[in-house]
Order: sequence, then C-alpha cells, then structure tokens
Amino acid sequence: MTEYDYDLFVIGAGSGGVRTANMAASLGVRVAIAEERHLGGTCVNLGCVPKKLLVYAAQFRAEFEAAAGFGWTVGQSSFDWSRLIANKNEELERLRAVYRNRLQKSGANIITGRAKLLDAHTVTVDARQYSAERILIATGGWPFVPDIPGKQHAVTSNDMFFLDQLPNRIIIVGGGYIAVEFASILHGLGVETTLCYRGQKLLKRFDDDIGDFLAAEMTKQGINILFNTDIEAIESTSDNGFAVRLIDGSKITTDLVMYATGRTPNSSGLGIEAVGVELNSAGAIKVNNDYQTNIPSIYALGDVTDRVNLTPVAIAEGAALVNALYAKQLRPVDYDNIPTAVFCHPTIGTVGLTEAEAREKYPDIDIYQTRFTPIKNALSGSDEKTLMKMIVIRSTDRVVGMLMVGTDAAEIIQGMAIAIRAGATKAMIDSTIGIHPTAAEEFVSLPKA
Repeated sequence: MTEYDYDLFVIGAGSGGVRTANMAASLGVRVAIAEERHLGGTCVNLGCVPKKLLVYAAQFRAEFEAAAGFGWTVGQSSFDWSRLIANKNEELERLRAVYRNRLQKSGANIITGRAKLLDAHTVTVDARQYSAERILIATGGWPFVPDIPGKQHAVTSNDMFFLDQLPNRIIIVGGGYIAVEFASILHGLGVETTLCYRGQKLLKRFDDDIGDFLAAEMTKQGINILFNTDIEAIESTSDNGFAVRLIDGSKITTDLVMYATGRTPNSSGLGIEAVGVELNSAGAIKVNNDYQTNIPSIYALGDVTDRVNLTPVAIAEGAALVNALYAKQLRPVDYDNIPTAVFCHPTIGTVGLTEAEAREKYPDIDIYQTRFTPIKNALSGSDEKTLMKMIVIRSTDRVVGMLMVGTDAAEIIQGMAIAIRAGATKAMIDSTIGIHPTAAEEFVSLPKA
C-alpha cells in the first residue's frame, strides 16, 4: 500500500474547506489545509461577516432620523469610515484566530501558500510537494468584471472593505444581491448612489415581486436606479474622479465605480487542467453527487463547483463529505428549500419556490400576499412598506414558498424555513397564534392575493 503524507489535503481554508478539515481531523484523519490568503475565506474576510458589519453601520442614520418621532432629541451626528474599518479589521483578526485555533485543536496541519495540483495525489505549495490519498478543492469564487475600456479603474466588493475613504458619489454596476446590498450600505452612509443595471428587474433569480418591490423602496430612499443600462467605458478625470460613458452615449461623473456583475469559480492557476479535472463552460469544477471529480482521488465543493453558492451550503457539503468518506454515514445535503437572505434595505428573506417556479411545477397554485406599513413607522416618519408572500398548492394546502421584504426578514424567514421543510400547510400556519404586535404575525393571517 502506498504511504501518503496525508489522508486528505484540502486546498482552500474558506467555510467549506475548514469544516471538512476540522471534522476529518477530529476523526483521526491525517489532514493538511493550504490557504494563500486568510483563514476563513471569502465569508470571513471579503463577504458575509464584514458586509453585515457595514450593513449595521449603514442602518444608524435612519434610526437617528426615526428617533424624534419617539420623543428622542438626537444631537449632531458624524460618521468616521476609518474607525469603522479599523474596528472591522480587528474583529476579522479575532475570527481568523478562532479558525486557526480550531484547526490546530482538531489536529489539522495548516500550510500557508498557494497550492497547485501536480498529479492525482500530489500537491505543491511554494515548491514543496505533499502527497495525499485524497485532495479536496474548496477555493470558492472571485468577482467578475467584464472587459471594457477603463476596466482597471473599477473596484469590486473585495476592494470595498479596504477603501481609504468613502467616495461622495458611486456608481454600482449590477442588479444581483451584492449590488443591491452595497447600494443600501453606501446610501446609508451618506454616499450619492447610482445603481446601473442592464436588466429590467433587480434580483432576477428571486421572485418577481421582490425585484419590483425593492426597486420602489430603494428609489423612495433616494437611490438612483438605471435599468436597461450598461457601462461602455470608464475614463479618469483631472479631479481624481471618473467619467462613465453609458451604452446610450450619455456620461455620468462619479468618484468610484464598483462592479457587482457576478462571481466566477476560483479554479484557475491550480493545475487543474494539467491533471485532467473536468470543468464546465463557466470554469466550475464538475462533481458527482459525492463531490467527486472525474479524477477519483480529487474532490471539490462549495462555490468552486458553482451550484448553490452559499456559505452554509459549503459547510453542509463539507460535513456530508467527511461523514461519507470517514464516518461511513451517508447524510447527503438536501438542496431543496434552502433559505436565503439579501441584506439590503429593506432586508429580503426567502425560502422555497418562487411563484414562477411553483406555477411551472404545479397546476394549482394559490398566492397569499400582503403589503403593509410596520407599526414602528406610525411614529418614525418613514413611509417604508413591508411585503410578505406565501405560495401554496391548492390541492394539498402545502406551503411551497415564502418570502418577506422588510425589517427582520432574514430572522423571520429562518423560522419559516423549518415549517416549510416540515411540510406545513396553510391551515397549520393559519391556526398558529400570532405574537402581537409583530410583523411576523402577518404570516399567520395572510389574505389571498
């Protein structure tokens, strides 16, 4: 029998890779995990965590404005971007230390550097070779910027967490969740924000009502949304700003251009092609239901496979892989009814099918829906509305989709996801006593649309 340096070599210390390494090592598997940047990957360093901290920061301005309606006199306020970023960096350092300690405690060997495949059982990191019975690729994704004149002047979400100072004006290109989240963040921090999107509806992969509702709410806040528009070129100006030429020939001046036009699998430069690992046309690593590539000893999971690109999904995939390979327990990931959220303002939470998906799958769909003004806004002075929607199969009364756009949507939908996964019917939800007064209680009495 061939003796390898490791039983499992993990390339990428993001959420999926770290979960896999920790679980496997705790079972006595000889594990190494290589990372060229920071432990925690995109989620901890360039995504979920720092973004949520910025979301919280952006919400305070609206809270200060609302306070007067509740009898508070709030003095003059100011915002210090550098202090926020410094505090954010300190928290991320703490989290990276937590990741390191957990890996070390489990027994995994942490290797710093860029890992590349040499063959089906060998990885090189900074010219040093390591052999492994199995290799896992969990390198995540990377922001995509289209090839246009002046592309070098644009930034992506990766750069936004390290700006030296906030711009006075920004153009954000895109209409997906990263674009609308950063539009809400920047607007909340006082930046004049324009959202430029080539499509006709925000968040096209979500329920149609979400895109329309969110666009209306963001426009009311003062965010300028340009639909059916794209950037043709970016030119620098003498005042350290940029002149952005749109496809209709018009120009807009701005201080910063951010692209949020999607993410691509981070599969290049890993030696994948030389080893013969198959990729799809988008550069994602092809895997079977067991996360195994066409090379039996090489596996991949998470965003690099470009299937369900969510941090909790990558973590669940890592657990499923370890259970199957080393604990001899088949606990596959259920990809149905995965809840998700968009931390824009107002927040979006969804679980289950969209209305369009449900109508395509079932012949008898009923829609229950409401739009209302939250009780807080009776005194806050805000005219922000909340949207709730439920999708039900008429013949069985089973709920197959729920969505909310409004305050605490993510927190509320997390609980509703349990109900949907448990097979809840509309009658069950209607029979549940609501907590009054809350927005969540509206879900137990939704009227038919």
